[in-house]
Amino acid sequence: MTAGFPDRLQHGVRAVLYPLGEFVHVSAIYLGLAVLTTLALSLVLPSMRQQSQQLHEVVLAMFQADGAAYGGGEGDDWLPADDQSQAPAPPSGAPAPAAPPDEAASPDPKTARAPDDGDQTLVAAAAAPDFMQAVSASMRGQAIPGVTTAQAQGLRSYLARKYRIAPSVAGALVRMAFRVGKELRVDPQLLLAVIAIESRYNPFVESSVGAQGLMQVMGTVHRDKLRAHGGPASVFNPAVNIRIGAQILSDCIRRRGSLEGGLACYVGASGPSDGGYGARVLAERRRIALASGIPPGKG
Repeated sequence: MTAGFPDRLQHGVRAVLYPLGEFVHVSAIYLGLAVLTTLALSLVLPSMRQQSQQLHEVVLAMFQADGAAYGGGEGDDWLPADDQSQAPAPPSGAPAPAAPPDEAASPDPKTARAPDDGDQTLVAAAAAPDFMQAVSASMRGQAIPGVTTAQAQGLRSYLARKYRIAPSVAGALVRMAFRVGKELRVDPQLLLAVIAIESRYNPFVESSVGAQGLMQVMGTVHRDKLRAHGGPASVFNPAVNIRIGAQILSDCIRRRGSLEGGLACYVGASGPSDGGYGARVLAERRRIALASGIPPGKG
C-alpha cells in the first residue's frame, strides 16, 4: 500500500501539470501571433492610411462643384490656367477678358494633331468632359456619335462583365474613349485595350514606380499636362487620365512611326522587346472589337 502511494502522487501531479503545460503552450502560440500581427500592422497601417487619405481627397475633388481645382496644397502653380479666383482684378477701363471656349466643342478630327511634349494648346482648347456627366449620359442611354446602339451595348456589356465595373461606368468610359480618340486620331478601342492591360479599369490604382490611374500616367513626368487640368490629383479623374494617356500614346505612335513601336514607347521599353506588352494590348483590342462589331482602327 505504501509503495503505491508515490505512484499515485506522481500520477496526480502529472494530471495537473499536463493541462497547465498545454495552456501555457497555446498561450505562447497566441501571444506570438499577436506580436507578429502588431508588427505587421505597424508596417502596413501608415501606408494604408496615406492611401486612404489620398483616395478621400481624390473623390472629394472629383465631385467638387464650380470647377474647383484638384489636389489642393501643392501650391499656386497647380491652379488651372483659367482659374481667376486668385487673379487680381483688371485695372479700371481695361477691356474685359475673352470668354473661355465652349468646353463641349470638339476640334475637327481632320485638323487635330498630337501635341508635342510640353505643348498644352490642345489640352486647353478641348477640356476633358466631366466624368459624372458621362455617367449620366450612359444611364440615359444617350447615343455615342459614330457608334450604333448595338455596338455601344456590346462594348458596355463586355467591359462590365469582364472587369466587374458598373454598366453605367463602362458606358461612360466608352463614351470618353471615343470622344478623345476621335479628337486625337487614336483608335478608341485601342485606348480601351490599353486601360484594360494597364489598370483593369481601376481608376485609383498606382504602380510601384508611381504610374497612376486608368492608363497609368506618370504624374511626376507629366506635371505640365496635369497642371492644365487642375493639379496632381486630377490624374485619378477618369476623364483627365484618359485624355492625357491618349496624348502620350498618340505622341509615342507618331515618334516611333508604328502602332507596335508606339505601344513599346508607351510602356517605357527602350530596347527591341517590350516584354509582350504590345501583344497583350493588341489581343485585347481584338476581343473588344469582336464584342463591339467595330473593326480595329475604325472607331
